This record gives sequence, C-alpha cells and structure tokens, in this order.
Amino acid sequence: MITSLAERPDLDSWLDDFANTWPVFMQKDPMSGVYYGVAGLHYPEHVLVAYDRDHPERLIAKAHSVPFRWTEDVLPPGGWDRVIQRASVGRANGEEPNMASALEINIQVDMRGTGLSAVMLGAMRDNARALGFDTLVAPVRPNGKPAHPEVPMGEYAGWTREDGLPVDPWLRVHVRAGGVIEAVAVRSMTIAGTLAEWRSWTGLPFDRTGQVLVPDALVPVHCDVEHDHAVYVEPNVWVRHKT
Repeated sequence: MITSLAERPDLDSWLDDFANTWPVFMQKDPMSGVYYGVAGLHYPEHVLVAYDRDHPERLIAKAHSVPFRWTEDVLPPGGWDRVIQRASVGRANGEEPNMASALEINIQVDMRGTGLSAVMLGAMRDNARALGFDTLVAPVRPNGKPAHPEVPMGEYAGWTREDGLPVDPWLRVHVRAGGVIEAVAVRSMTIAGTLAEWRSWTGLPFDRTGQVLVPDALVPVHCDVEHDHAVYVEPNVWVRHKT
C-alpha cells in the first residue's frame, strides 16, 4: 500500500524509524536539513510511504519529492542542492511551481532487490501528475558509480549494455520507466568539513593534500591539509520524466 503524508499524517513520525543506510558523510549536506526538517509540514503531498497491508506497522519504502519553479531550458547544474534551495525560496516568495523533482527513494534493506524501487518511482511520477505537474525530474545518484570514482560522470552515464540500456542499475530503472537522461548536474551536492570531521565521518586519515578516495563516494574528495578542510562535490545525472 502506498500513500502520502497528506493522506496519512500520522505516519510522519514513523519516518524517524526508517533505517538510514546513507554513508555518514552523505548525511552532512547542509541542504538536506532545509528539506527534511520541514518535509512533513510543507510538502506532505510529496512524501510517499509504502507499507505491507498484512504488516501495516512497518514502513517498507519511502519516496521524497519537492515542487519548484524552473523556467530555463537547461536544468540546474546545482542539482539536488539547487532544487531544494529553489523550492524553499519559491515557497517563501509565493511562486507557483511548474515541476516536481525527485529527491530520494529508499527501500528497507531486507526489501531491496524486489522491484520496489521501480514501483516507488512509478508512484512518484503518478503523484506528480495527480498534483498537476506534467514533468518530474530527478538528480539521479547512480548506485554503480562508487566502483568507478575516477571516471567522469558524463562518461559513466553514457555507458550502455548491448540492449542499449544504461549499465548503471539505478539509471536503468529510470530509463525503463520512460525517463530521458538529459545532463550532468556537475555540483549536485557539496559537502565540506574540517579534516577532523572527515576523519570522523570516514575513518580515513586525511593527512595529505590531494584527492582522497572515500568508500561510497561517486568522485574523489578534495583534501587541503594546509588549510584544514576537505570538500566533496558530487555530480548527479539529470533524468526527465513526462508524467
């Protein structure tokens, strides 16, 4: 069963118990709190949750999206961060959003590999249409990219199998659902911290200036020992869906 927080506001608190499987450093993007801190209050119709009819006491999947206004032909290179910023500023200024952007689809670990990600993507697209949007975009984080951190995202996103579908599993789900790969969001997430913070987030020494390969990162992290900081600039892939 899939529903929205607008229909079931009582499920909002259940999201706190949803297992957070993102790497620690990924949870430090400063824009995440701008959205997740108010998602249930400001965007409940854009938060979808799934639960088993036979076991309604446990959420098995969730999908977050956000409405925003974007009138330029090219989707923003700022990707995930920029969408949240535009949604927040637009809401404060009373702008009328003209599209929705996916932000996250997350499946409980024991339910992964069951096809639920495609089901939640379809539900998100249907929900955008029901809310009056003809376009759903997604700054996709390709889940196979961490195995190839030094390959440019534009090159990786273009890798295809013999059947023409993307090599990357998550991009493949989007394309199979009718999505069109449109561009690379070259700075979709920016996460900066002191070297001490990065050591605590990753368990790595961060003791040399240069690029650091961090598990689960899509590209190397830039470390500057002399100035005591490291910065991760994550590229994502813009995919556009017509609803």
